Amino acid sequence: MDAKSHWEHVYRTRDPREVSWFQPTPALSLDLIEHLAPSRDSAIIDVGAGASTLVDNLLVAGYRTISALDVSAAALEHSRRRLGSDANLVDWREADVLAADLGLATYDVWHDRAVFHFLTSASDRSRYVARVRRALRQPGHLIIATFADDGPTRCSGLDAMRYSAAALRDVLDTGFHLVDERRESHRTPSGGQQPFMYAAFRFDSSSSASIEP
Repeated sequence: MDAKSHWEHVYRTRDPREVSWFQPTPALSLDLIEHLAPSRDSAIIDVGAGASTLVDNLLVAGYRTISALDVSAAALEHSRRRLGSDANLVDWREADVLAADLGLATYDVWHDRAVFHFLTSASDRSRYVARVRRALRQPGHLIIATFADDGPTRCSGLDAMRYSAAALRDVLDTGFHLVDERRESHRTPSGGQQPFMYAAFRFDSSSSASIEP
């Protein structure tokens, strides 16, 4: 089963509030976005948005240039229905991020809590980073949350990678400067715990330093 078929099946057969990655309020993502992009004119894309409530909370916070990308049409439809008329304020993109045309220097913030740790091949990770480099403005910010290095190795029936902030920085290579890293113990709807690592990077290819002073 390819990625699109897999995630369409997940979101057509399960309540989004019952999947293991569901968060009633994505507090840590919101805090990082508001810290790194305080201007409400900032253009933000949530990659692997699924049926996350991040878009709802960004709208409440006053952001108005928001894109939500997911390979699953069913996932995005859940969010559209939940938002009602406010769904018209969001740019919905049904696409595989590895193939999506997101334009050149389109976004101030790229947020991902759902995709990167499922990229188990080096070639897919390279394609992903190339998309980020093309789509982010400079300076812009990349926020990636993955399973921490003591987190699970499988999720939703798929193999998953685990990272420290330093390991993630090495994958991203030059131009990405680590500005913040945080750890979260995510409580799943069934009561389990999943260790997540959040890393935020400033993207500026004119500088070679990989860690902010």
